[in-house]
Amino acid sequence: MNSYTRTRYCGWGSGLTLMRVPWLAVFLFVSVLFAGAADPARSAPAPADMEMALGRDDAPVTIIEYASLSCPHCAKFHEETLPALREKYIDTGKVRLVFREFPLERTAFLASIIARCAGEKRYFAFIDAFFKKQRAWYSADDPFEALLRIARLGGLSAKDVKACVEDEALGDGILQTRLDAEQEHGISSTPSFVIDGKTYLGALTLEEVEKIIIPLIP
Repeated sequence: MNSYTRTRYCGWGSGLTLMRVPWLAVFLFVSVLFAGAADPARSAPAPADMEMALGRDDAPVTIIEYASLSCPHCAKFHEETLPALREKYIDTGKVRLVFREFPLERTAFLASIIARCAGEKRYFAFIDAFFKKQRAWYSADDPFEALLRIARLGGLSAKDVKACVEDEALGDGILQTRLDAEQEHGISSTPSFVIDGKTYLGALTLEEVEKIIIPLIP
């Protein structure tokens, strides 16, 4: 198991503002979020080398996102930019978004494992839940227990999560993804994006993304 220590900072250096959110409100919100997830039945974990993506495989433009689930800047991108990007470009077949884990500390590493533990069909439902309720679980006295509570709402038992956390191939694969990003693209902070071979740093706005991708769309 990786020896990440807990930190409240992303690679961009801004602290995560701590907020005590009533867990009942969190549970109700996450329950609604998972209610629309496909295939509520237990499925096999998504291997670390399985590419997790939104959009068509033959989309003319591919955006590779590197993110840490404990990073507030990453959560900002997913809450403010991704919905419009998905509606205008991903769902229309123009862009494919590949999501790659780049955990900056141990809690984000465990959250990444849990998301893959949910399986391919529910992976992005977990990613959305973890980002939308990031402040609640990350500021909890026991962040991992808070993640477990969310995982249970998504259909994962504590036994399921334990098995995935103890799966060395899964954990090592996630860390290898981070290492590859560092070596191949020089990435050291999140979120970072690779588009058409170029690396872009920070929580890009829709307008900033459009300036990059529109010239690339036939």
